[in-house]
Amino acid sequence: MELNNNTRLLTLLRILFEETDENNELSITELSRKLQSFFEVDREFDARTLKSDMNVLEEIGYEIIKNRGKFGKVYYSFQDRLFETYQLRLLNDAILSARFINEEEKKKLIKKLGKLTSRHIAATLPDPLIFSQMTANDYDQVKINIDHVHRAISEQRVVCFKYGKYNMNKTFEYHRNGDEYEVKPYALIWQNDFYYLIGWFRKTEEMRHYRLDRIRNIRIADETFEKGDFDVQEYVNQSFHMFSGENMKVEIKFHQSLLNVVLDRFGLEVSVKQVDEEYFLLSTEGKMSTGLVTWVLQWGHKARVISPRTLKQEVEKEIEKMRRLYEE
Repeated sequence: MELNNNTRLLTLLRILFEETDENNELSITELSRKLQSFFEVDREFDARTLKSDMNVLEEIGYEIIKNRGKFGKVYYSFQDRLFETYQLRLLNDAILSARFINEEEKKKLIKKLGKLTSRHIAATLPDPLIFSQMTANDYDQVKINIDHVHRAISEQRVVCFKYGKYNMNKTFEYHRNGDEYEVKPYALIWQNDFYYLIGWFRKTEEMRHYRLDRIRNIRIADETFEKGDFDVQEYVNQSFHMFSGENMKVEIKFHQSLLNVVLDRFGLEVSVKQVDEEYFLLSTEGKMSTGLVTWVLQWGHKARVISPRTLKQEVEKEIEKMRRLYEE
């Protein structure tokens, strides 16, 4: 790169961004050496020129921190980051915990996150190899689907696609004989380690959800639509494990050891009442579904459905099936 006033100023900013932070500072002499190394020149950079460059950076909006060390020596650092360290860690861990992102893509994303801070802080972010996740065979498909669904939602346009799942031979099979689904997309959410499209399915005239890794041949139609009144958060809260079903009032008696499990699931606003020294009663809205039955059963003898009767009967049927299975 040619050395001139502009390239020197930009390179100085880059050095401050990459090499300094709250815990790492550089003196004028150290900045001069790094500039020498970058431009591959033998002469030192004039201290007055570099100090003037610092003033220019501050004038255009970059906050350059100056601290005095021993013997009055001045050290400089750039600390005004777009993301705080804890925010980068949140983003980093979210990427690592996403099962649908393969290891190669995780490395790329975390490397890009590292460029949003100093190299010192970037080096403290966890290595993707430490958090080995399941490799998503359909990740390339998911990336395409995310782009299409995101665009369709923002432009309020209908999406068309085929939908299916894998069979015992690990072959992908289409639902509805391979017929195309026409859906008005309302939201794209990340739930239970998967991305889901929530939208109005024309065929059955109801709000439904679709896992993006099971969507194939997606396209955005020219047709636009107006969104109706729909609460996405309420839909998610009532859809246990992303199963759909009929809305109903649910009451379940839990052992108090599961109180935080219930609060984690339904939030602090949910109704819980002490029954006795060992149990409490959960009262909430839910959807009658296989997912709800499965969710209740996973707590074994520590959870008992009180109402509605239909849910209680479904749980009892499943328990009976399990009993017969172990009698064989």
